[in-house]
Amino acid sequence: MKIAVEGCCHGELDKIYETIGYLERKEGVKVDLLLCCGDFQAVRNEGDLKCMAVPAKYRQMQTFYKYYSGEKKAPVLTIFIGGNHEASNHLQELPYGGWVAPNIYYLGYAGVVRYKGIRIGGLSGIFKSHDYRKGHYEFPPYNQETLRSVYHIRNSDVFKLKQVRMPMDIFMTHDWPRGIYHYGSTDDLLRKKRFLREEVESGTLGSPAAADLLQHLQPSYWFSAHLHVKFAALMQHESKGNATPKTTKFLSLDKCLPYREFLQIVEVADRPGSSEQLEYDPEWLAILKATDKLQNPSPSMWHPPENNGLHTRWDFSASEEAMMEVVSDFSGELCIPENFSPTVPPYDPTRPQPNTAPTYSTNPQTTELCATLGLTDIYILAGQGGRGPGMEEVGATEEEEDDEDNQSTGSVEEPSEYPTDTSGLSSSYNPDEITIEDEWEEEGEEEEKGSDAVVPEAPDGAQDSDRDSSPTREAASRLILPPPRTESETEDLLASTLALRLPPPSGSTPTSSAGLSQTSSEEEGGAPAARVPKRCSGEAKGTQSPSGGTPRIKRRNQSIYTAVEDEES
Repeated sequence: MKIAVEGCCHGELDKIYETIGYLERKEGVKVDLLLCCGDFQAVRNEGDLKCMAVPAKYRQMQTFYKYYSGEKKAPVLTIFIGGNHEASNHLQELPYGGWVAPNIYYLGYAGVVRYKGIRIGGLSGIFKSHDYRKGHYEFPPYNQETLRSVYHIRNSDVFKLKQVRMPMDIFMTHDWPRGIYHYGSTDDLLRKKRFLREEVESGTLGSPAAADLLQHLQPSYWFSAHLHVKFAALMQHESKGNATPKTTKFLSLDKCLPYREFLQIVEVADRPGSSEQLEYDPEWLAILKATDKLQNPSPSMWHPPENNGLHTRWDFSASEEAMMEVVSDFSGELCIPENFSPTVPPYDPTRPQPNTAPTYSTNPQTTELCATLGLTDIYILAGQGGRGPGMEEVGATEEEEDDEDNQSTGSVEEPSEYPTDTSGLSSSYNPDEITIEDEWEEEGEEEEKGSDAVVPEAPDGAQDSDRDSSPTREAASRLILPPPRTESETEDLLASTLALRLPPPSGSTPTSSAGLSQTSSEEEGGAPAARVPKRCSGEAKGTQSPSGGTPRIKRRNQSIYTAVEDEES
């Protein structure tokens, strides 16, 4: 089975499907499934735009509404997780997953499904320690705090995923598992994204929750995005008992832009005799049933049950009997019903309504699933809880959006259970989160410079760490992370991961063959020596680089773009 993996979607469905179509024609292949690793932006109308955490000037409809309205249908089955740029009011309707449009399926806050016998799991959002132990209490209309906390992952979802015992084939997160960069070409990563050096050297780059799940689930493949760079790694896990040690192939991809490595084909062996339709996973549904009473739709801290004498039950893994009960609940039919139905009017480009207020409603898919399994619709619970006193609706002023890093969360951060916790850092700085301003101003600069300078931060961006044909290096034998490896040790890292090279969307790129090669005109040896920028939350606003050519970037991001400008010069 050929699976197309895409990094950050940013609503560019037309271009992504166009690229897949081009690849199928060029290579004579048929893509069976598309996996999108977050920032999907399932925006249905102008009201949804106001529930997406981006500066007002970047609130654009893009093309998802065409698939929601029925104007178009996804040409390939698409499964996605949420990131940190989403129409959160839409995705919150489907806490357990569901169709956002025909042939486009959302995995929910956390979820596991099966397709052609392949188990595919995912965790939506990004890690931020001070929200990690809270419940899913957010409910539209959002304020400046909840507009962002709504996409932060919660320990309740991680706890559910840690109850999974059966083998996992594919898992997706938006941000990277912490420490995964030690298992690929770290030097190559830092040449492409020089501003990540401080986090890599301090061991704070990535999500500790995702790293915990990587150790527990040990899937065959792990796909991520978020950092807007292609990076491959190969991780050999410590063996469990007498079992053969498992290996995870990690791949992160870029965002959908011309000349960027945002899409890749991976071939995964399906299981003969399996259903050709998307199916529920009985083990996962049994876990959802078992943990339903643990739901906590409030901002109060929640601690998972442990074997410490304080809880009567702490193991919520699914027994065979519980899984058979789930199968019985569905009368033996686990195929996910194609029961998509619109819950709000779609965007009409002939009749724009910029003043449309954000809409929130229950989703019939969630209602049906909850009724079948006896689950609680936590979206309804969050709505019944209401908003706390003094919580105002989110403003639409660009000044407030641009200044999001200065917004207090209104709560004191508590240390998480992870030994590499970053809770002690200022709430305005999270090394695991590429902030709104980082991503969108970066894209704006690229557009201003023209299509021939799309990747200023990666002059050697065409160097693909998993393209080498040399023998695979010996993987680490323990899960404990080693010191960063040298490039020579990891250049031949993942020859088996790369299946095909991809062109940029033809609708937005030159038609020359050079454009389709996705290579840079600069040679690797031409890159200047890396400078280590200081990423401090207290940097003065509006300070320009010595050369004077960098746009005015607020707070810590100034040093990032200064480094980019130095590299360009």
